[in-house]
Amino acid sequence: MNYKTYLFDFDYTLADSSRGIVKCFRIVLTRHQYLTVTDEAIKRTIGKTLEESFSILTGITDPIQLEAFRQEYRLEADVHMNVNTQLFPDTLSTLKELKKRSARIGIISTKYRFRILSFLEEYQPEDFLDIVVGGEDVKAAKPSPEGVKFALEHLRSTPKETLYIGDSIVDAETARNARVDFAGVLNGMTTADELRAYPHRIIVKNLSDLL
Repeated sequence: MNYKTYLFDFDYTLADSSRGIVKCFRIVLTRHQYLTVTDEAIKRTIGKTLEESFSILTGITDPIQLEAFRQEYRLEADVHMNVNTQLFPDTLSTLKELKKRSARIGIISTKYRFRILSFLEEYQPEDFLDIVVGGEDVKAAKPSPEGVKFALEHLRSTPKETLYIGDSIVDAETARNARVDFAGVLNGMTTADELRAYPHRIIVKNLSDLL
């Protein structure tokens, strides 16, 4: 595929942070006596906002309580997230090859930008990525197209020359809403059949299959 701009989701697309995510959710949920939530249930919410995830897992809809959960989670993530996150084996080689082809590369995530950058700083130069759009950079989280559109404007790219790569239905919806092509990668909890229900250019098992 020959796109000029490649925008990636982060969790379950470029990196496996499920161990850290589960740990942080588990600490907060246990603190509030939600003791029956399974690890799989937590993993199925990866890619959604923290408020959405906590609502799904607890049944709570009160925005004040959900915001409190989010704040507790963030404090735990400061301690547990990056040390429990690892890149997928072909992430760096795929990104480096795309850069060799003069492609522009960015990340669009519900995860905080500062956390992504602090994790990646040991793997690549600070200016390797052309843009990172995190949860703190947008008013509306994915599947809103806001983050993608912001990136395209910043990079001076058009939707037609852009491919968005992600692992979840949220990512597929984001690409559709932004009117960019979508490539699904099967690194996460979402199945190929679930992703195929949405407009897509390709569904791949590994990031390197994009090359």
